Amino acid sequence: MKNDIKEILFTEEQLADKVAELGARITADYRGKNPLVVSVLKGSYVFMADLTRKIDTACNVDFMVVSSYGQGTKTSGEVQIIKDIGQKIEGRDLIIVEDILDSGVTLSYLMKVLQARGANSIRLCTLLSKPERHRVEVPIDYLGFEIPDEFVVGYGLDYAEKYRNLPYIGILKPEVYGG
Repeated sequence: MKNDIKEILFTEEQLADKVAELGARITADYRGKNPLVVSVLKGSYVFMADLTRKIDTACNVDFMVVSSYGQGTKTSGEVQIIKDIGQKIEGRDLIIVEDILDSGVTLSYLMKVLQARGANSIRLCTLLSKPERHRVEVPIDYLGFEIPDEFVVGYGLDYAEKYRNLPYIGILKPEVYGG
């Protein structure tokens, strides 16, 4: 797997430092509020686990599986909710935790759906954002890193269900995915 990586963008240490920073900001913003932290699976599971351990106030967690990619590397534009939140969100403060904001299509759709269900507030925490690829503007409340328009893997992010277990985020060599 490591031979498929062109360049490491963020080391384990850089990721840990950024997650601690984001956790501290969320703690300050939500002290005494008990937000519902929603992980958008599968890509955000590593980030979500690390982040929630750095949030030093009460919070609940839940998970969604939302897809607009299928097996490809580019969004199809069609959003599917494959696994929904298992608890009521009416009147709750939500923090959506995402691995990467690419086109914005999926997150924009997801945020509209959750708002329509009566969420009190919705904030987005994304580890990565690719501004060059945004097709829909989505407000980012907690941002880890802006990255170039490269195909990245590791720390939960995958290509064809591989590379999620890499402890860093790296750029995948184009020959691996046919880019």
